[in-house]
Amino acid sequence: MTNSIPEIEGMEVIFIIGSNTKESHPVVANRMIKAHRRGAKIIVADPRRVPMVKFSEVFLKMRPGTDIALLNGMAHIIVKEGLLNGEFVREKTEGFDQWKKSVEEFTPERVEGITGVPKEDIVRAARLYGLSRKAGIFYTMGITQHTCGTDNVRAIANLVMLTGNIGRESTGVNPLRGQNNVQGSSDAACMPNVYPGYQKIDMPGIREKFEEAWGTALPPKPGLTATEMMDAAAEGRIRAMYIMGENPIITDPNMHHTIKALGSLDFLVVQDIFMIDTAELADVVLPAACSFEKDGTFANTERKVQRVRKAVEPPGEARDDMSILLEISKRLGYDMGHDTPEKVFQEYGRLWPAMAGITYRRLDGGGIQWPCPSGTHPGTRFLYKEGFPKGKAPFSSVAYCPPAEVTDEEYPFVLTTGRNLFQYHSGSMTRTVKSIEKHAGEPYVEINPLDAGRLGVRTGEMIKVASRRGEIEIRARLTKRVSEGTVFIPMHYREAAANVITNDALDPVVKIPEFKVCAVKIEAVR
Repeated sequence: MTNSIPEIEGMEVIFIIGSNTKESHPVVANRMIKAHRRGAKIIVADPRRVPMVKFSEVFLKMRPGTDIALLNGMAHIIVKEGLLNGEFVREKTEGFDQWKKSVEEFTPERVEGITGVPKEDIVRAARLYGLSRKAGIFYTMGITQHTCGTDNVRAIANLVMLTGNIGRESTGVNPLRGQNNVQGSSDAACMPNVYPGYQKIDMPGIREKFEEAWGTALPPKPGLTATEMMDAAAEGRIRAMYIMGENPIITDPNMHHTIKALGSLDFLVVQDIFMIDTAELADVVLPAACSFEKDGTFANTERKVQRVRKAVEPPGEARDDMSILLEISKRLGYDMGHDTPEKVFQEYGRLWPAMAGITYRRLDGGGIQWPCPSGTHPGTRFLYKEGFPKGKAPFSSVAYCPPAEVTDEEYPFVLTTGRNLFQYHSGSMTRTVKSIEKHAGEPYVEINPLDAGRLGVRTGEMIKVASRRGEIEIRARLTKRVSEGTVFIPMHYREAAANVITNDALDPVVKIPEFKVCAVKIEAVR
């Protein structure tokens, strides 16, 4: 997030797109509801009538995979009606004139035809956002999990720059992280093309800096992303894999392909706190400690670094992740030279200036948001107050293109996937809780009552949902939350895993799969 969670309550306009915030991020949603009660206007753009629609001024019920058309359409209206922040565009951006031409074709009439959103609602949403100078955009994987996910994010950035809603309090581009330390993991370089602090491997001097600090030679080229690694394993280009805190059999698209890939390995290690589905295929399972059983730090969605303190000892032979990795590294011939999480964190600060001013002692007084370059710096509540690091920010022309897989006569429905309030991710933790299972322990598919009527399906009946990759049997839940022609399956349930049927087509830039759109067919199970 460029801004902070408390700033939400000071926003005039909150634009939520591709995020079921109330169920996936309920703490953040509560801040949004407080802002609403103080007069903030909320815009929700989503294929489903998610719970935050109840508080919205405008609900843009769009077809899955049409985000770029909607965002470009809103930008078209803001430009046409002169609602843009001209001073910000002139002084802090570049490429505006060329970009402006790219949105001229996205008239309200054309965007309605692509998205299914009435043109009056598109105009209304654009005016609300365009007229405000205290507006924030919030999104999650409903934006990123597409073959055009990178362009979706660029379209959001264009809208923010057009109105100047960045670099000030209660504004910003605010992607909400899906788990407690996703931000921290990204900061610490759990990606194949960067070192800690997003320092790129292929930038001059960066690799040499880390080689000197770590006393060893490092690969000169970026590695593979997680999705690319599965393809490489299936093709025999990767022979061994070490999976830590992840359950790809449930969370990766096209489950049959994932199982084939893991089965093709010569050696598989899984490190986790439970015997997850993926661990069942492992040659070695390393029992890890959970967050309450170890010391360290997490960085949350608003870039706030916080201390994690051990409350209880790990059970049995379980050990914290760091000590496992240090021991394996030592046995492989490289002694990292650390014996406490604090020493690792100190090295982190030495190698990434944005973290240099954060210490365990300072964190004893509460979380601190990076950038924090010195011991006297208070941390940064919102980014870009003094401008952008590279000077002027560029507008990016992004063209609308349909999803990788569209409906046809054989597969006439669009499937989209996501989360519900009660379960979490692959369910490896929440599905061990009896009270949660009692309330929300059964998989389901949401289907519009009109579609169900045509298919002769009643609520509670088992139906078969099939794509070109596989099929599952799952219980139907009739609801107007989804539009005609669209169905929704939560991702948490291994008994009817949505990712048996989801599409493994990837965004060409960041290699994220298109979880949010694929074509399926439905039939009753008698």
